[in-house]
Amino acid sequence: MGFRSYLLRRLVYAVIVLLVILTFNFVLFRVMPGDPEKMIIDPNFKQEAKAALRRQYGLDDPPLTQYKNYMLALLRFDMGLSFSTQRPVWSELKERLPNTITLFLVTFISTAAVGISLGVYSAANRGHFSERFVVGAGLFAHAVPGFFIQLLLLLLFGYYWPILPIHGTMSAPPPVGSFAVFLDRVWHLILPAGSNLVMGFGSWALYTRNTMLEALGQDYILTARAKGLPRREVLYHHALRSVLPPIVTLIFMSLPGAVSGAVITESIFSWHGVGRYLLDATMQMDYPAAQGAFYLIALAVIISNLAADIAYGLVDPRIRVGAGGTR
Repeated sequence: MGFRSYLLRRLVYAVIVLLVILTFNFVLFRVMPGDPEKMIIDPNFKQEAKAALRRQYGLDDPPLTQYKNYMLALLRFDMGLSFSTQRPVWSELKERLPNTITLFLVTFISTAAVGISLGVYSAANRGHFSERFVVGAGLFAHAVPGFFIQLLLLLLFGYYWPILPIHGTMSAPPPVGSFAVFLDRVWHLILPAGSNLVMGFGSWALYTRNTMLEALGQDYILTARAKGLPRREVLYHHALRSVLPPIVTLIFMSLPGAVSGAVITESIFSWHGVGRYLLDATMQMDYPAAQGAFYLIALAVIISNLAADIAYGLVDPRIRVGAGGTR
């Protein structure tokens, strides 16, 4: 019963947060400066044509009616027509969503794998140059703003040493053949995913190192060493296994930040994804497109937070029981 009630509370909180975000999303794009009607209504149109377009986009409805229609439409993933392209927003988002998911998965898996591996390695070599290098590099990467690192990599590989593509998801014109297309996509993925790896590995490495150092000082590790067990077995089968729960929790808790960071990365590298779509739509005052993209990103962040809460409750029963609670 404890975990079920905990899960139910998390689900209720997630729904409430989603409703609050969508409400702010609705209000925000209507109080921003600028006139969205200019995107769809030409001043030279006749009054009848202007009225028809306003009815089509619901611009002449009362605010409460617009809000109700907006919420019901989003539940059906009906995000309306883009002001600028006159195409369904959901169709445009579905075209970009695979690129965003690909960038997210490659970035997240590589960052977690490299960060955790370096953290374990630096903890096992405490006092050596390798540990000091990992700690210093991790602190630098964690402290420097991410966009600065990405712009620096653009300057390095786009001007001084132009060996990697610095924008887009595929060459124009695209290569011939499925394998050539795959290699071309991977080639374009290296720089944005690599920049995220440089920005994100530090926190993983430092956290893993600190938890590993704490575990390596425990009595059961000293006992394992006294028994003459191999160093590798003590490190991975005893120390690392004991710190896996907090590391697993960190993996899920970092998901929301990785999802929301797609807007900056896709904008800097002109990546054809949802984040770049959101920025372009906002700059063009394309309200349906911006609201649809924002809804999709908010939904992904909330699902990631929910997954983190569930994982946290599974690895640490004290969280789902509650502070001071007993079962």
